[in-house]
Amino acid sequence: MSTSPVPVKPPSILTIERILCPVDFSEFSAKAYDYALSLAHHYRAKLFLEHVVQPITSPYPYYAFPDSWSEIYWNLDAHADTELKRLVQTHCWNGVQPDLVVHRGPVPASILSFADVQSVDLIVMGTHGRQGLDRLAMGSVTEKLLRKARCPVLVVRKPVHDFVAHDKGKDPVRLRRVLLCTDFSESSERALKYALSLAMEYNSELTLLHVLEQIPDSAGFQQATSQSIEKMQKLVPPDADNWCSIRSAVRLGKPYQEIVQFALEAETDLIVMGVRGRNTLDIALFGSTAHRVIQLGSCPVLAVHV
Repeated sequence: MSTSPVPVKPPSILTIERILCPVDFSEFSAKAYDYALSLAHHYRAKLFLEHVVQPITSPYPYYAFPDSWSEIYWNLDAHADTELKRLVQTHCWNGVQPDLVVHRGPVPASILSFADVQSVDLIVMGTHGRQGLDRLAMGSVTEKLLRKARCPVLVVRKPVHDFVAHDKGKDPVRLRRVLLCTDFSESSERALKYALSLAMEYNSELTLLHVLEQIPDSAGFQQATSQSIEKMQKLVPPDADNWCSIRSAVRLGKPYQEIVQFALEAETDLIVMGVRGRNTLDIALFGSTAHRVIQLGSCPVLAVHV
């Protein structure tokens, strides 16, 4: 009786060697650290855990702080180091030991500078959720990192359904369903590499989603849907479905609304999106889709720059 050979897992389609996780000791950054731990294990990457001590500033340029305030500021370094060690002790898995780093300075600039110096491949960070109208006003640190980082940024906010677990000896991240949003641009093609790699590493279901914005009639929708699915199927390399389940989907409407709704209905665990550009000229392009998906979505979002 012959048995079919077990398919050999293809070499990783991307390399993640250095991961940076900035934390502010909130529940959001602690959750982000769980993701960073899991990713560092799967990709055998070096993990940096960073806290930035913000300088004490005064609105009055000639005002001098009392010596007691200066002493408090300098003591913040020691406090931050203690809190980093505590976070590592309470969130540990599979022997992953991060490098602990404390910096002083403006928070976004310090994180970006350290990421550049260390040639970081991925930044994993938590962001505080917003409510009501304020949900579209993303925090300044997250916003600046998303626009200026030279590597992909995984943004973790409190999800609608939580798939981070702390069972002893088990991976804290249960990544079952990954959603790639594609508009067939260069940025979304690059994002596909990350989505495929993550789906293969975690043996997840990967869905490629394309949103059609304007279709004149039902016949046009049927034709555009068929063409879009065919294009998405051609993007996936051969044998990828040996290691993850892959399917395609098409929706009609505003891209960010359809992405958010689809992710909620499918109980998606991670959204992967391509982002065009890193400068202020691209603010409208970025804000129109990725910005809103990050703020309104039900799960973490990995933003991948060209």
